[in-house]
Amino acid sequence: MEWLFWVAVFVFGAIIGSFVNAVVFRLRTGESFLVGRSHCMSCGHKLGFWDLVPAMSWLMLRGRCRYCRDRISFQYVMVEIALGAAFAIAAGVEAGGGSWTRVELIRLLRDWYALAILTIVFIYDWRYYLILPKVTLPATALLLAANFAIGLSWPSLLGGLAVGVGFFGLQFVLSRGRWIGAGDIYLGALLGALLGFQRIWVALFLAYVGGAVVGVALLALKRKGWRSELPFGTFLSVAAAASLLFGDRLLAWYFGML
Repeated sequence: MEWLFWVAVFVFGAIIGSFVNAVVFRLRTGESFLVGRSHCMSCGHKLGFWDLVPAMSWLMLRGRCRYCRDRISFQYVMVEIALGAAFAIAAGVEAGGGSWTRVELIRLLRDWYALAILTIVFIYDWRYYLILPKVTLPATALLLAANFAIGLSWPSLLGGLAVGVGFFGLQFVLSRGRWIGAGDIYLGALLGALLGFQRIWVALFLAYVGGAVVGVALLALKRKGWRSELPFGTFLSVAAAASLLFGDRLLAWYFGML
């Protein structure tokens, strides 16, 4: 019955994805995301249980509100499915052999929390070109505590913080805030606290390569100009998730090639 475990993990991740969607919306409107029932963004009608089943509700309602029939963004179902899959991948990476020690469990919970936070950063920066310190700063503290609990070395964590803050802080100072915003510095701190000294370099490399590829593609398709902004937090979020789950393997492969 192992498949039930993976189904349960996917469903749990999808439920967290639904919560993440609500958090992004409420961060924008200023509503509390800890109290108050979910409601339609168009008509304000309170949503019931059958309106909130991850992915399934969107499909059954054909992407429209049950009450006002206004369209519901496809973003919602995509986030739910993506986070469900990411949670399952994280579970496989952290305890693929089926054993669950205390350290493995804490590491898995850390990964799930980090993936949820990175998804919030991704969506918010993609939609609004902003990285919110009230999201990244508390997450940085919690991730530092989690990494300390599982025994990650302080030199690695402090080195990661120094790289993350220093790398983006230097760009911010040199450009006087024209190249990047202050939010990137806070996100750099989060990446350092999460990934440590070695894996943050993997995340930075993947983010800049991904940003360059997407930027060139958008220029070729004439969707962006040379002076257009790209929400770099989106690339950093995806790269950080990849480095969190596969950074050690990528580093081992790279050093094995030398």
